[in-house]
Amino acid sequence: MDFSNQSGRKLPSSFYNLISMIGAGIAAISFGAILFLFFIDAFAGTSTPYLGIINYIVFPVFLILGLLLVPIGMWREHRRRAKSDALPSLPRVDLNIPHHRRMTLITVTVLTVFLLFSGVGSYHAYEFTESTEFCGKTCHTVMEPEYVAYQNSPHARVTCAGCHVGSGAGWYVQSKLAGAYQVYSVLFKKYSQPIPTPIDNLRPARETCEQCHWPQAFFGNKQDTRVHFMKDEANTRWAYNLLIKIGGGNPEEGHTSGIHWHMNISNKIEYFAADEARESIPWVRSTNAKGEVTVYSSDPELLTNTVDPLKLRRMDCIDCHNRPAHIFSAPNISLNKIMNNGLIDMALPSIKATAVEALTPEYETKAAALAAIDSTIHAFYQNGYPEVAAEKQKQIAAAVAYVQDIYSKNNFPYMKSNWRAYPDHIGHYLSPGCYRCHDGKHQTAEGKVLTNDCNTCHLIIEQGDGATVNESSLQGLEFKHPIDIGEAWKETSCHECHGAAAGG
Repeated sequence: MDFSNQSGRKLPSSFYNLISMIGAGIAAISFGAILFLFFIDAFAGTSTPYLGIINYIVFPVFLILGLLLVPIGMWREHRRRAKSDALPSLPRVDLNIPHHRRMTLITVTVLTVFLLFSGVGSYHAYEFTESTEFCGKTCHTVMEPEYVAYQNSPHARVTCAGCHVGSGAGWYVQSKLAGAYQVYSVLFKKYSQPIPTPIDNLRPARETCEQCHWPQAFFGNKQDTRVHFMKDEANTRWAYNLLIKIGGGNPEEGHTSGIHWHMNISNKIEYFAADEARESIPWVRSTNAKGEVTVYSSDPELLTNTVDPLKLRRMDCIDCHNRPAHIFSAPNISLNKIMNNGLIDMALPSIKATAVEALTPEYETKAAALAAIDSTIHAFYQNGYPEVAAEKQKQIAAAVAYVQDIYSKNNFPYMKSNWRAYPDHIGHYLSPGCYRCHDGKHQTAEGKVLTNDCNTCHLIIEQGDGATVNESSLQGLEFKHPIDIGEAWKETSCHECHGAAAGG
């Protein structure tokens, strides 16, 4: 490479070849486009993930490619000349020559600017690929259910990466490697419908959730009111006031029992799941602070046989709080919330039962579902309560809109995603939840039964419809079912009646 300026050109003569000039053109266009889009992104009121992908991933790739083509072309041109003119094998740089000094300055300046912009661009690329918009909107169809559910969850202000990746370079690299396969599966439609859970490579909760929800700070009880509207003509309101025994806590400060007793503060809980969804748990092992080990099983054979240690899982937050940020609510639960907030006119006869009936079927498409909800509710009042249909048109229309909104937030036909596909293991109302272990069937070899006493986890301190039934006691009340089913509730878990088949 000869930096002499025999032709009067400002750049080395070896630069003037097809490959180098094409590379320079690609680099210049890409750099200009990056600057242009950067200012658009900075001053625009809203942003889209596609703008970020183009500006922080696509164009930088072309920029680097163009810059690489420049020295490659120059190297090829120099070799060509070396063969014909017997030029030196390496370029000569003499800073005593003004032209060489100028070219060295230009080269150093270009590299400095490139490295500066590369650093800024790399940070923006990192920040963008860690953003919620990138995770939720880039693969819109596939991730739409999770993204919509996330936006309506208690963790809507926590980034996806905050839970799925956490801090540290190791898990960042691991997540990007896993993401490469996810990109492939989306491009070639290899993804499952619905996306299976639990996620096998999810980072342990103690390294993510527990950075905010510190287990040693959990102790005592929590008061919570659960409101249920019955499926009768009057939409009767029935409430349970619960004292939930959170428990847990720091052993040095006292009380360490209750629900969070499980959470590895003084105890180690391990279990064997018979299925990938962890819905069936026939074997549990508990190790207390003294090192004493107790094994419970619902299968007598497992008590006498050794369970493969590789198939055991140590219990953490996610085993119960399995839907912390992607909650798909059942029709019954969603309706209870909006009816309790007065968003649906309670004077509409049997609106609860009618809305549940409209929401329960699994529709082929969202459009078909919204149309069916509208026709089902309107037809019910037009046929059964024509006077109500005429007098309360606005109230019925408002009810239809809220019921359609419930469907849109919790059902995604294309991905087959809904509350049935993603059961919530908190409690045991809609899914086995606690009853996966505390079903009264798990026992030790000596016959000690793993408790299934409801009062172990919560006390009912008030219950009833506030009219004909209104019981209260700080010592705890025996559960009373809103509909008289005798003693059946003592022998049957709630989810067996209120689960998938009944619409919640």
